[in-house]
Amino acid sequence: MVQAMIQLNEHEDRVLTIVKGKYGLKTKSEAINLVIKKFEQEFLEEKLRPEYKEKLKNIEEEGYGKTFSSIGQLRKKIEKG
Repeated sequence: MVQAMIQLNEHEDRVLTIVKGKYGLKTKSEAINLVIKKFEQEFLEEKLRPEYKEKLKNIEEEGYGKTFSSIGQLRKKIEKG
């Protein structure tokens, strides 16, 4: 776990106190962690998340997204299983 000293102005401190109370958290550290998680979920692009990279890897391994030059090629692929 990483520890950090941060400086908050009065407004930011109030916001953390509200988040802490609203979600029943014990410390402001928990409130900061919650805010970070919410930010990650809502604002970071999917391509930056490790889960998304794993999903893409699985799709590539299973062969989704391949293109076929003819219906015959597609049919052969489907019939092979």
